[in-house]
Amino acid sequence: MMLLVQVVLLLLALPSHGQVVTTEKPEFMIPVPKGACAGWMAGVPGHPGHNGTPGRDGRDGIPGEKGEKGDAGLVGPKGDTGDSGVTGAEGPRGFPGSPGRKGEPGEGAYLYRSAFSVGLEGRVTIPNVPIRFTKIFYNQQNHYDSTTGKFRCNIPGMYYFSYHITVYLKDVKVSLFKKDKAMLFTYDQYQDKNVDQASGSVLLHLEVDDQVWLQVYGDGDHNGLYADNVNDSTFTGFLLYHDIE
Repeated sequence: MMLLVQVVLLLLALPSHGQVVTTEKPEFMIPVPKGACAGWMAGVPGHPGHNGTPGRDGRDGIPGEKGEKGDAGLVGPKGDTGDSGVTGAEGPRGFPGSPGRKGEPGEGAYLYRSAFSVGLEGRVTIPNVPIRFTKIFYNQQNHYDSTTGKFRCNIPGMYYFSYHITVYLKDVKVSLFKKDKAMLFTYDQYQDKNVDQASGSVLLHLEVDDQVWLQVYGDGDHNGLYADNVNDSTFTGFLLYHDIE
C-alpha cells in the first residue's frame, strides 16, 4: 500500500504530456532530506511538539488614563501631640470693645458715725460740775447725754470738739475734761455792760466709754456763761475717723 502511494505521488510530480518544459528555475525548491534517495515520498505528519519555554517580559506599555477618584479610607488613629511652635510676633492692637453690662449694686461700706451739737438754755450758776447743754441741735446717735452733760465714746478713734460761749455779767473760766482730767482751758474777762465771746477747740483720741464734758472751774465768780433767745453758748463734737483693728 505504501508503495502504491509513493508511485502516485511520483507521477503527479512529472510533467504532463504536451507541457512546455522551461529551463527557468523554480522560485523555490522543496529541500530534499539529507540521505534520501531520488524517489523519496513524504511520510505521515508527526505529533505536535511540546510547548517551548516562556519568552522574556515585554517592555512597559504606555501609561493609561487617570482613573476615577476612589472612596475615602477609614480615619486613622490620632497621632501624638507635636512640639509647640515658636511664639509669633505680637499682633497689632485691636479696637476697644463694647462697654459691658452694668454690674449689680455692691454692698456699701459701713459708715461709722458719732456726732452731737448742743446749746445752753439759760445761765450757768454752779461751778466745778459738768455743764448740762439741754438745747439739742443734733444728737442722732444719742452719744451725748443731756441729763449728765457728758459725751460717751462708742466708736474708738479721733474726735474733734469745740465750744463757743457767750460771756455776760461775769468773767468766764471753762475747761474741757476727758476722763476726769482737764484737757483744755479758756478764760474770758467780762467787759462792763457788754456781751463777749469765748471759744476753744481740740482733737482727742478716745477709747470706748471715755467721757468728755465742759465745766466751770474755780469759784462762783467765773461762771459768766450765758444764753437767751438771741445769744447762744454751744458745745459740739464729732468723729473724724475710727480706729482700724
